[in-house]
Amino acid sequence: MKIEHLAIWVNDLERMKTFYETFFGALAGTKYHNPTKNFTSYFLSFDDGPRLELMHKPDRVQKTNNRKEQIGITHFAFSVGALARVNELTDQLRNSGYEVIGEPRTTGDGYYESVVLDPENNRVEITI
Repeated sequence: MKIEHLAIWVNDLERMKTFYETFFGALAGTKYHNPTKNFTSYFLSFDDGPRLELMHKPDRVQKTNNRKEQIGITHFAFSVGALARVNELTDQLRNSGYEVIGEPRTTGDGYYESVVLDPENNRVEITI
């Protein structure tokens, strides 16, 4: 078995799609729209691993505090292949105005990683 895809409810579908295309090399499929349910989405594919589904429906309720860890999925991680690439991408995101909430470091379980917030404050881990 493998994870096929993860899904995120978003407020700004186009901005989120552009973020993952620009910084993580996502390739977006065709935009899906269901007018009956007032639902739109994109599936984003990456070189390897599961796809990411970005979904929008105007009546979804915003979480109260995305910066505080909560029960449920707390982050997802992108492996970028090298320590230097973790540092470079973290700096690129910071310089583009995104918040770095975990500076590049080696964690207690041996991962080298950083944590950034995407445009809608989802935690994205960048690791080797």
